[in-house]
Amino acid sequence: MIERPRDVYIVDAVRTPFGRYGGALSGVRPDDLAAGVLRALVDRSPNLDPASIGDVLFGNANGAGEDNRDVARMAVLLAGLPVSVPGAAVNRLCGSGMEAVIQAARAIALGDASIAVAGGVESMSRAPWVLPKPERAFPAKDQQLYSTTLGWRMVNPRMPSEWTIPLGESGELVGAKHGITREAQDAFALASHQNAARAWREGLYDGEIVPVEGVTLPRDEGIRDNTSLEALAALKPAFIADGTVTPGNASPLNDGAAALLLADADGLAAIGREPLARVRAAAVAGIEPQYFGLGPVDAIRKVLKKAGTDAADLHTVELNEAYASQVLACLAALPELDPSIVNPRGGAIAIGHPLGASGARITGAVAHQLASAGSGTGLAALCIGVGQALALILER
Repeated sequence: MIERPRDVYIVDAVRTPFGRYGGALSGVRPDDLAAGVLRALVDRSPNLDPASIGDVLFGNANGAGEDNRDVARMAVLLAGLPVSVPGAAVNRLCGSGMEAVIQAARAIALGDASIAVAGGVESMSRAPWVLPKPERAFPAKDQQLYSTTLGWRMVNPRMPSEWTIPLGESGELVGAKHGITREAQDAFALASHQNAARAWREGLYDGEIVPVEGVTLPRDEGIRDNTSLEALAALKPAFIADGTVTPGNASPLNDGAAALLLADADGLAAIGREPLARVRAAAVAGIEPQYFGLGPVDAIRKVLKKAGTDAADLHTVELNEAYASQVLACLAALPELDPSIVNPRGGAIAIGHPLGASGARITGAVAHQLASAGSGTGLAALCIGVGQALALILER
């Protein structure tokens, strides 16, 4: 007989400041980034017996470099946790960090674990080039190297060409589909930087940021306090000559890690801390790959229905900013969603988007915002390359 699923609580959530591509964190291995947030998370709960952690799940979108050997298990070992604590890396591309949270929550809800850690990590700076093996020995022609930093590589020729366009071109498609102007995208990007800068100045991130050993990085490296609409308007389109997506209104390439501590009621009592929030519902959706940026529309509708709530009941929303065009297109398709509660402390355009870590970052952000408010319902959602999306409802 299947017991009633257990309630799952987010006890704590931490992240590193996010570094720019080739920036302050580029000298740090991804497994060390993951180990750092895992160790910090455990240390912040003195009553937590590390041996009681049933599993550690880390999202990681690349997995082709120093993160190749099950980065979650490597983090457990490097962080000095007992060798009895297992770990698994999960990959749903940009949604990997949130996928880790959902899988950990599901394990706790079903009784497979009482306490678990979920998170995500990515070093886009250190992502390697890869060289495929030739079909036969001793090839006479030049061989092609592929960068694993972002996007498609070694594409299956059977895949329809319209599905395998560069991600930025997808940003152009979703913007055009909903008539999102360049001016609107630049204004959204400016607000992302302004909100993030203000949140840091006001200390709103103090409760979740943990330092990276050996690195001086006082805040997210990509925030531009001094940008302006004029500066953003001067940037050239990055993907299509007459397009609207630029380096200024798209998320950059980044390095960073995030981790969350989850528990059921028994685990919560053992840890001895008040939780930030409770996990209420999760949903995944699929969409045509070239319109992947619109995936959150379906995922959000599904998760609201599963949670038995409406958009009007939400107090805060974190919708990952792959591109300004993509977020604005999602908001256009979801008129019931109040734009004023979306990414109140800045989004990925300013903060950064280290692929495997972003889903964990925005989930932790919602949990901290609900804890600061004292009560409420929050939503975290993000689009995923190759046409998917995830959404998660938290409440306090």
